[in-house]
Amino acid sequence: MLSAQLAELFSIRTLLVQAADIVSHGWVQGAWFTVATPEGGRSVTGFDLRLARTQPVTGACLVGSVVQAAGGPGAERTQQVQRTLDLTWHALRDDPDQPVRWCPGPDVRMMQVLDLTHWNDAPGRTQAEVVDLLVAARQTTVAQADLCRAEQASLDAAEPSLRGQSAT
Repeated sequence: MLSAQLAELFSIRTLLVQAADIVSHGWVQGAWFTVATPEGGRSVTGFDLRLARTQPVTGACLVGSVVQAAGGPGAERTQQVQRTLDLTWHALRDDPDQPVRWCPGPDVRMMQVLDLTHWNDAPGRTQAEVVDLLVAARQTTVAQADLCRAEQASLDAAEPSLRGQSAT
């Protein structure tokens, strides 16, 4: 189980590196993406998301960058994207040394994504701040991996005494 958790955290960390790169090359407020069209650049919202599937993406908001890094629209409901957004929200609003709430209920998860969106779109927010959050989220994966290892070490240390109890 530990190896699966560590592998998932590594995958999330890799996705966060890619998301930060996407934002570094083109950051968006008020839309998920910008795309290149024959008529020029165009902002893409949830209503015309199909454009991000058929046109080259040239920029993304915080949430859009995670989706794009995972493969683009269509990947938004994958476990990797959902858990990356859980961890990013945790990095923004919670103590990074505390465990991430990996499977919040659908309403809570939606509110967290809306919170990330509002944070991205706040007046005065900068591209550098969004990149910094993605970097902080990436660092949070390290803290979460350490928590996993500590929990496994605690279980391993308790196991010999549990085996001794069952033998009696």
